[in-house]
Amino acid sequence: MFKSKALKIFIPVLCITFIAAFAKHRLIDNKQLPQSHLYAKQMDETSGLVASGLNTGIYYAHNDSGDTSRFFAITPDGKLKTTIYYTGDRAERLGVRDCEDIAVGPGPLKGKSYVYIGDIGDNGSKRKYITVYRAEESPLWGRDSLAHATPVSLNLKYPDGPKDAEAMTIDPVEKLLYIITKRGDSVGVYTSALKFKANDTITLTLRGRLFFKGLKPFKWITAADISADGLQILLKSYEKVYYWRRTAGQPVWKTLKSMPQELPYKQEKQGESVAFTPDGKGYYTTSEGVYAPIYYYKTPGN
Repeated sequence: MFKSKALKIFIPVLCITFIAAFAKHRLIDNKQLPQSHLYAKQMDETSGLVASGLNTGIYYAHNDSGDTSRFFAITPDGKLKTTIYYTGDRAERLGVRDCEDIAVGPGPLKGKSYVYIGDIGDNGSKRKYITVYRAEESPLWGRDSLAHATPVSLNLKYPDGPKDAEAMTIDPVEKLLYIITKRGDSVGVYTSALKFKANDTITLTLRGRLFFKGLKPFKWITAADISADGLQILLKSYEKVYYWRRTAGQPVWKTLKSMPQELPYKQEKQGESVAFTPDGKGYYTTSEGVYAPIYYYKTPGN
């Protein structure tokens, strides 16, 4: 009699426990968990991320304002492999003022891959010009712990006055540098040709404006990337990741005027980085903060 009653109590409790555990498991499975995190303590204000065009399994990242003229070669799981210092603006105490994004793409020599570091931040919208540094990729980046680069600098002016920007990317098809401004109800899309000489000063071309729904500052655009084949485009705000699929022969700026697809994104503390994988089948995001988490997502169709 006692055993029968105990069994009647035990079985429902066991079932409830199993259902609760299963529900919790499903909840965890459906929640985006970090792929890894940044391991280097000096990467405390990460504001740009991009896959190397030369070195397999390497991504480049950098800090924003307050850091010196350097960037980092890291693995997809956040381990620091190489710190790369470069010659910046000698008039700046740290060599740079406010680097906000990084890109990889073609340059002056055919068949070579170049890194572009965008010193494009301007919180007060007062800078006479912003600067982009271009350096040829080295096969040692990702192998040696320390490296040095001597980049060529390009000074850029907006045709309609100074702007704050945190999103920069390279179109490898039309060989254009893109800058998307950060603030306002709508943001500007600007381009410059990749063909330039050291210390050139060029006025950017305004290609149009984009409007994103939401509240400021959460809707402000903080990062951009174009896939290595030039067919996929990502823009990131503090709370969303936007995706476009480019049709053959269409300029990126025209593609951006079409309705984007919103992709999965785990909102980060201050997420200002997004990067396609080299094959374009996925993308990574990370944020400011010491040991910031790294998230991985698949692109549509993968």
